[in-house]
Amino acid sequence: MPASRVSAEAIAARLSVVGLTTRVEERDRCMSVEAEVPESLSAESWREVLEVVAEADRFGLHATSLNGRTLWAVVRKAVPPKSDAGGPSYQR
Repeated sequence: MPASRVSAEAIAARLSVVGLTTRVEERDRCMSVEAEVPESLSAESWREVLEVVAEADRFGLHATSLNGRTLWAVVRKAVPPKSDAGGPSYQR
């Protein structure tokens, strides 16, 4: 299992322990974790949530009056070494 998937699933599992329902999606260059954040989340739970998402490469909170609050975190997939970037037909 790729390291990015392991990291994303670990983040999602820890967010679930806090009581958030999570979704993990694979994208072209990253693994994405999203969770709906209830208005009633305590300050202690927020501290735990921030500690968890700090392990991601990027994270944020999308909040609207219509859809509530969605927490997101992104774990980048590994980039191939520069020597492999051109593929098998690449000539130096």
